[in-house]
Amino acid sequence: MSGADSLGHTQASLLERTLAAAVKDQPTVTSAGEPLAPRIEGVSIRDAIAHVDERGCVIEVYDTRWGWHPDPIVFAHCFTLRPGYVKGWGLHKLHEDRYFILSGDMDLVLFDPRPDSTTCGVVQRIPMSEQRRQLINIPRFVWHAERNTGSKDVVVIDFPTAAYDHADPDKYRLPIDTPLIPYSFAGARGW
Repeated sequence: MSGADSLGHTQASLLERTLAAAVKDQPTVTSAGEPLAPRIEGVSIRDAIAHVDERGCVIEVYDTRWGWHPDPIVFAHCFTLRPGYVKGWGLHKLHEDRYFILSGDMDLVLFDPRPDSTTCGVVQRIPMSEQRRQLINIPRFVWHAERNTGSKDVVVIDFPTAAYDHADPDKYRLPIDTPLIPYSFAGARGW
């Protein structure tokens, strides 16, 4: 067999055509696994420590001795997110969120509109997973949305820097498909 198809293209030309149309992957993490993407100013991430034995595990969620965040714990709540859904875009003027994922897989997407920030206009996508639990803070005035990327409910604990004010919520919203934020959730459901 000559290696030519019915149009007379050789196998080598098929390889050349497919490679010419391909996009080469760019590095996304360092050799130590640290993301190369820019981190929005004021965002900090702390990997969780899990103590595992044959019975299961104990996971350290938050310890003030870490010195990870200057504000104390004053309130905590938990939220869930169903598969295929997005919650967002949301922003807080008076407090920061501090997320810890317990279960599931999600993308936390941040957009920095702060004019004095060195990362103004930057979008940051942070994959969060029960396979690598992390504590992540979201600064004031940073838009954020969460998308369940897995097949089961996501469970997240939030330790905001201020207690929820039921009479005057510190929550501002934009639709998930807003043209004001350069990010697309590609037809996901939610608001």
